Amino acid sequence: MLLVTTFGRYLTKQFTRSILGVFGTFFFLIGTLDFVELMRRAGDSPAATTPLIVQLALFRVPSVAEQIFPFAVLFGGMFALLTLSRKLELVVARSVGVSAWQFLQPAAVVAGAIGLVSILIYNPVAAELKRKATALETRLFVRGAATSNSPEIWLRQRSIDGQAIIRAAGSLPEGNGLANVAIFSFSPGGGFSERVDARQAVLHPGYWELTDARVVSAMEEPQSYKTYLLATTLEPEQMRQSFTPPEAVGFWAMPSVIERTQRAGLDTTRYELRYQSLLARPLLLVAMVLVAASVSLRFFRFGGVTKLVIAGVAAGFVLYVATQLSEELGSSGIVNPVVAAWLPAAIGAMLGALALLHQEDG
Repeated sequence: MLLVTTFGRYLTKQFTRSILGVFGTFFFLIGTLDFVELMRRAGDSPAATTPLIVQLALFRVPSVAEQIFPFAVLFGGMFALLTLSRKLELVVARSVGVSAWQFLQPAAVVAGAIGLVSILIYNPVAAELKRKATALETRLFVRGAATSNSPEIWLRQRSIDGQAIIRAAGSLPEGNGLANVAIFSFSPGGGFSERVDARQAVLHPGYWELTDARVVSAMEEPQSYKTYLLATTLEPEQMRQSFTPPEAVGFWAMPSVIERTQRAGLDTTRYELRYQSLLARPLLLVAMVLVAASVSLRFFRFGGVTKLVIAGVAAGFVLYVATQLSEELGSSGIVNPVVAAWLPAAIGAMLGALALLHQEDG
């Protein structure tokens, strides 16, 4: 068992140091660039002071940096293996009968452990900071309830009166309602009941409070109301989460969000895909280790190391692009979310293992 030997502990330390070093470097660069961009935007907002910009940048960086975990493992694994090879430590290990599969055990364990820590601890913290960053950014830079270039919001709800489709120009700044809404209500039997247009709709437990509403139905003359109430099963927190990107929902909160969203009759595809992608992350990081190993075990005296490193970087980017493409297909409903999340990681791991088998065992 290599992991419990002195050499195994040494390899574990080397891989951990390299991966975390690469991730820390990327984290710092992302934070610096984001701060510069926010300072540029701050010139148009009197409320955006330098301390608030620094705070906003710190809130935003963890969520953005979470996307570079695969590259940190890829580059960190390549750097560690190339360093060991350059110092001839791998040559000595092979000479005493240690195979490539054995000294890759620490790298795979480190990658899997980093993947678990990233989804169990890092992701919830990053999601919470992203929510705070969104609120702070809205307060500093967004003016008005809904901007002209903001996308329309569509919701579907169920209630004791039947189903309803809600269209809104945007959400209210407080996050508890909608602006410029049109509600199309249908009876429990599926027939059209009424259309309600209102200046705004504020969600309370069990009902919508519509302001300056105009009601048009098939059975009565159009009516105008200063305040109009409409039953709903949506919860305020549920509605806020429907406007929240999946990246802003932490790993531990995701199952309950999916369950409540399904109960309200809303689409949960994006949240299911995000949840499955988080579960598949440890396998994706292990796949990145196998890709790194397939191009980093060549001895320096044989030459051609530069070409292999470039090939490894290209393979890592191809795997990352394939993962993003698969997630796009999953979010659009073309591919099942479970398949879209796990397939790239599984294929990447198998291809990396195949390359190592061909390289090591012929």
